[in-house]
Amino acid sequence: MTENPGVSYVMPVLNEADYLEEAVRSILSQDYDGEKELVIALGPSDDGTNSVAARLAESDPRIVLVDNPKGRTPIALNLAVKKSSHPIVMRVDAHSELPANYTRRGVETLFRVGAHDVGGLMDARGRTPKQRAIAAAYHSKFGFGGPAYHSGAPEGEAESAYLGIFRREVFDEVGFYDEDMWRAQDWELCLRIRQAGHKVWFDPELKVGYYPRDNFKSLARQSYASGTWRGEIARRFPEGKSIRHDMPPVLLVGVGAGLIAMAVSPLIRGHVSRPVQFVVDTARLAPVVYSAATLAAGLKSNAQGVKEKVLTAGAFQAIHLPWAAGYIKGRLFGAAGTVDKGRVK
Repeated sequence: MTENPGVSYVMPVLNEADYLEEAVRSILSQDYDGEKELVIALGPSDDGTNSVAARLAESDPRIVLVDNPKGRTPIALNLAVKKSSHPIVMRVDAHSELPANYTRRGVETLFRVGAHDVGGLMDARGRTPKQRAIAAAYHSKFGFGGPAYHSGAPEGEAESAYLGIFRREVFDEVGFYDEDMWRAQDWELCLRIRQAGHKVWFDPELKVGYYPRDNFKSLARQSYASGTWRGEIARRFPEGKSIRHDMPPVLLVGVGAGLIAMAVSPLIRGHVSRPVQFVVDTARLAPVVYSAATLAAGLKSNAQGVKEKVLTAGAFQAIHLPWAAGYIKGRLFGAAGTVDKGRVK
């Protein structure tokens, strides 16, 4: 290993005017002695993002801009990786802020454990009460379940990596991001890296500050797109199937059946047999039990104050139910054409 090898940061950007400057500052101020460059792939933003990026590039020659007219994340990543030049490639995000030691720790871990891709913990945070509540849902295992990069796990080999710190040669060996995977492209790339016999590694000391969606509508749209593409993964790859991914759809069916039961129960009472009425009345409990569970989880979350804890309960529902609907759609029909409408108009 060359001491302090050069690092190329690659960033797909679309409608990030409010976050881009802080993200870039956290990258270029890294406590790392190796050479740095930041390649930003600019999608067709309509909020002034490209003007912000142009101003930043004019002020720092380490910033390189490439056009991504289609605006798709995997295309942006491939354009940026191909434009970059250093032996270490780090995927970064405009909604994220890197701690000062992120690059130094990431490069050290990459070579210490002999990995070809390293990722860390998504340290969700917020600027407003609602965004802080959504961040608390990200941190809770009740929110997203198993992924180590949301709620933490011991250091070790992983299925996928948040963002990703790569040895450049891995792209020559296994190929670039699959441009047909509009979401979940990182999981699919990690699958090919693992199939090639290389390590994907989780290091909990790599904590990346991440600002999630700041309202429930955008969160629900993002969750639906994520669920749809997770269903696409399960549809395409035997390795992508998991019992835990089937639980939200079961929950959605139960809650949906319960809401229907609430509507029809008064209409059929006295007109059906007691066993049928018992089944309908029992089904009515599902939405109540689920709402109580989300409230209990919200009150136990790391959100601050009763108001934010209650908002976190709402965030759980904006994550679970749209994700489940998307997953069913992705499993049955595929995810082609599904975008995160919370960001793309």
